[in-house]
This record gives sequence, structure tokens and C-alpha cells, in this order.
Amino acid sequence: MADRADFERYVRQRSDRLLRTAYLLCRDWATAEDLLQTALAKAWTAWWRVGDNPDPYVYRILANTHATWWRRRWRGEEPTPVLPERPAHGGADLLESRDVLRRALDCLPPRQRAVIVLRYFADLADPQIAEILGCSPVTVRSQASRALARLRVDPAARSAVTMEG
Repeated sequence: MADRADFERYVRQRSDRLLRTAYLLCRDWATAEDLLQTALAKAWTAWWRVGDNPDPYVYRILANTHATWWRRRWRGEEPTPVLPERPAHGGADLLESRDVLRRALDCLPPRQRAVIVLRYFADLADPQIAEILGCSPVTVRSQASRALARLRVDPAARSAVTMEG
């Protein structure tokens, strides 16, 4: 019976702090409450071997239980009532795509790179590009065609951006 009284006293004294710790682990109050309840249930079953200082043991149970839940949690699609018009891309995805695109453009010869940049990023027409580069519009079209063919062969560039030739 002394074990039960010690456990109840521990829970009364430490549950607020343990709940805050659980919240910091999972960042959701409802999940934190479930995590704490599960951890305390596990601690109760082994309370006889915890010793005089139960905090490290209970904190370890909290951390391990959270890690187990995190590993098992499915992180796939989440249903929504309204579908977005475009998929949402995070900032990291955008930066990665830009980096891949820059590296792909670096692999192009200078003239082809200039044509692609002026056509697709500056949104200029072929006659304007020809005037800037000092060549004919036919040369601009052929350089664009060759550049796009090279970019289509590069799998990293193809996944970073889809260009229509």
C-alpha cells in the first residue's frame, strides 16, 4: 500500500510539470495528456523498482513513448473538406527547386542559358531576345530548342521545373 500512496503523491506533485514536458515533446495538449497518462501507467507497473528519485525514470518513459508514437504515426495525406487549387509547397521545397534549376542552367552554354533566362524568366519574345543578343529570331528559337532538349535529359532539372518548348 505504501507504493500506491507514494505513486499518488508523486502524480499529484509532478503531473503539471510532466504534462508541460509531454506538451513540449508533441506540441499538442490532447496528445500530451494521452502521452502522460500512458507514461504514468507504465511507471505504475514498475513503480517498485523506480527508487527514491522517480523523475529520470518517468521522463525516460515519456521520451521513449513519444518516440514510439512518432515512429508509428502515419504521416500521409490528411483529408480536407475543400481541395486546394494548387498543391502547397513549403519554403524548403521551393529553395531546393531553385537550387536544382540554377545548377541545371549552369550546365548550359552561355548563349543557351541567356535565351532560356530571357524567354522564361524575363518573359521576353523571340524578337526582343534576338535584339538583345545580336542574332536572328531563328537563332533564338534554335538555341531555346537545344537548351530545352538538354534540360529535359537532366532528371533533376525536369523534376524542378516543367517548361514547354
